[in-house]
Amino acid sequence: MGKKKKIGVVYSTNPDYDYDYEEREEMETLEPNQQKLRVFIDRKMRKGKEVTIVESFVGTESDLKDLGKTLKSKCGVGGSVKDGEIIIQGNQKDKVYDLLIKMGYTNTKKKG
Repeated sequence: MGKKKKIGVVYSTNPDYDYDYEEREEMETLEPNQQKLRVFIDRKMRKGKEVTIVESFVGTESDLKDLGKTLKSKCGVGGSVKDGEIIIQGNQKDKVYDLLIKMGYTNTKKKG
């Protein structure tokens, strides 16, 4: 079941108003060898601090969070999962790339 998002109205004082909802279906997670992940370093909007970003994951939010948790623990750093991207603190591009290859994500590429 997908998440629901209200569309068209931010707030209504009418207690009988029925909101319109936008259905967002989660995609089924592809096999690791079919994923085309991109790993790169980013500094924008982060006060000059570097973060490693993994993007282009196709699958459910829970699988993305699990992959993010695994990468963070293997690198020994913090991070988060936002907007379909895994954000890992620090310049960990080579380490993350090697970990993804070992985990079976063979179509992973370094960007930048």
